[in-house]
Amino acid sequence: MHKILKSFLALATAGIFIASVHAESTLKVCVVDMVKLYDGHYKTEEQNAKLKIDQQKAEDELQKLNAEGNALVKQAQDIQEQLKNATLTDAAKTNAQKDIQAKAEEIQKKQNEVNSFRQNTQRSLQQRINTFKQLLLEEISKTAIDIAKKKGATLLFDKSGPSLIGVPSLVYFDSSYDITDEVAKEINKDRPAGSSAATAPAASNASPSVSFPGSKK
Repeated sequence: MHKILKSFLALATAGIFIASVHAESTLKVCVVDMVKLYDGHYKTEEQNAKLKIDQQKAEDELQKLNAEGNALVKQAQDIQEQLKNATLTDAAKTNAQKDIQAKAEEIQKKQNEVNSFRQNTQRSLQQRINTFKQLLLEEISKTAIDIAKKKGATLLFDKSGPSLIGVPSLVYFDSSYDITDEVAKEINKDRPAGSSAATAPAASNASPSVSFPGSKK
């Protein structure tokens, strides 16, 4: 009976060892920095350049609308000054007051136009940013996953984002598991000639801001 128990324990121990070795051989982790890859992608640089141009055009249009509004205000002020003229007839005063009322309505209409243009343009640009970011991150993720699979990885972690309590999502990892540079090389292999390499910090994770004169952040 004692020999049987010893044999059983030996087999059990061997089974645990084999299972442990099997687990170690099948579990392989890779790490990637998605923010660095997104910021460093040549398509991000191109998109940011396009957004900057379109944002400048929108700001120029807003400046034009604001100038038109200021001109209307000046016209209303001039008419208001005319009312101070003691030589004006009652009929002239009545007409001037009507003109002021009309200008006030024009000013309000122009202000509504400015606000509508600002809001619609901000919304449109922000949607472009969000859509671009979503699609590019999906593209980067696919490349990262393909590379991780080629390395035999069973898990791929993104090291860029903090956890819910504000600490790094990965407290520690061996740098040999990091495939960020390899993925960066792959996603930028089609970078157009003359395009400069990105220098954005890896921890930024920021989209281009969208703001206009007079807008509230």
